[in-house]
Amino acid sequence: MRVGPLKARIMTVLFGDGAVGLLRDRDYERKTEPMANTPQSKKRARQIERVTAVNKARRSRIRTYLRKVEEALASGDAAAAAEALKSAQPELMRGVTKGVVHKNTASRKISRLAARVKALATA
Repeated sequence: MRVGPLKARIMTVLFGDGAVGLLRDRDYERKTEPMANTPQSKKRARQIERVTAVNKARRSRIRTYLRKVEEALASGDAAAAAEALKSAQPELMRGVTKGVVHKNTASRKISRLAARVKALATA
């Protein structure tokens, strides 16, 4: 059996020399081509890949802003938490306008974070 370098890396020798057993490697990522047939569906598949990458970056950016608020709350610094929340709010709402986050989800997150910041400031 002819095996490429990637499969050779994920093969195991649990069964000795004769038998071959395969285990999935966590680093192994299958690259697939779109199954589109028509030119328009191929184009849509390419567009979806681009939009998915942009949305992934947006979601990551939103999570970073939320993490900064959480870290400021955990440190107990009310001023830093308020400032972090002030910068996270427009980023979350921008995610709503771009369709990355649902409006109610963003509102709920902002409301709960604002309540925690307010409680930290009064305590």
